[in-house]
Amino acid sequence: MTPLLTIKTLFEQQAKSLQLKWIAGRRGEARLLEPTNAKFPGMALVGHLNFVHPNRVQVIGKAELAYLKRLGKSKQSAAMDELCSCPRTTAVVVAGGHAAPAGLRHAAETHKLALFTSPLPSPVLIDNLQYYLARALAPRLTVHGVYMEVMGMGVLITGESGIGKSELALELLSRNHRLIADDAVELVRVGPNILVGQCPGALSDYLEVRGLGILDVRLMFGETAVRHRKRLHLIVHLERFTKRRMAKVDRLQAKVQTRKLLDIEVPSTVLYVGPGRNLAVLVETATRAYILRMWGINPLEEFMKRQQSLIHGQPSAE
Repeated sequence: MTPLLTIKTLFEQQAKSLQLKWIAGRRGEARLLEPTNAKFPGMALVGHLNFVHPNRVQVIGKAELAYLKRLGKSKQSAAMDELCSCPRTTAVVVAGGHAAPAGLRHAAETHKLALFTSPLPSPVLIDNLQYYLARALAPRLTVHGVYMEVMGMGVLITGESGIGKSELALELLSRNHRLIADDAVELVRVGPNILVGQCPGALSDYLEVRGLGILDVRLMFGETAVRHRKRLHLIVHLERFTKRRMAKVDRLQAKVQTRKLLDIEVPSTVLYVGPGRNLAVLVETATRAYILRMWGINPLEEFMKRQQSLIHGQPSAE
């Protein structure tokens, strides 16, 4: 889902860094930067004044002010009214320390549209707002599991409640890997094929282990044992060891499994929980195998080539 972000929240969070002043249209503070029913979310969030494809945040710099002045009094008034009445536009910012025209102030008040000014140049303003809005409005999803950094890779450990995810995380911590989130993992789509996993602020640094209660990982294992966010690379799903499940397992793993999250296919592997199985070693091995695949190395293909060479009586390459 796309988070709700009002123009009031944007102003509160960016007023200091972007030196924004709210000069008109205070009654428009509840307008959403991106409606939940937007047909193409994230499109044209911020940019220079555009009447053909209106931005959510319209930025007016020196060139745009000069254009409005050239229109003449009547056309200028009509253009400002059109700008402030557009349902797609949530705010207008006059950049570069320029004064907002009186007609623009009036139109903003009339149509309840937030009007800001800033001394920053318009390109700098747009660059900062684009970065802020892209992250603040990125689609996100909360999933149940434990999120770890294993060998520099973001690994999401999932499975039914009580299967041992937190105990596995504790063992991985003792092997110098890092905890990102326990129980609730927030996934944010920050790019077309990039998911970042992070921990909700209130749960950061804590791990719940049955029989031990709540553990402060930062205090127990040190500052380097935790981090706040990491790109998701691999999902490791834990399942209980049963003969029926094991009979269906593809022992060669010829096909790479994936799981779709926020419309992104994430590589996934299943590990079976049973007596005598060292899950921490298996998670490390699954991560190493994923890294090899990233490098274009496929042990199964090499194995099959060696078998074919033996079948045809050809010596295998050393």
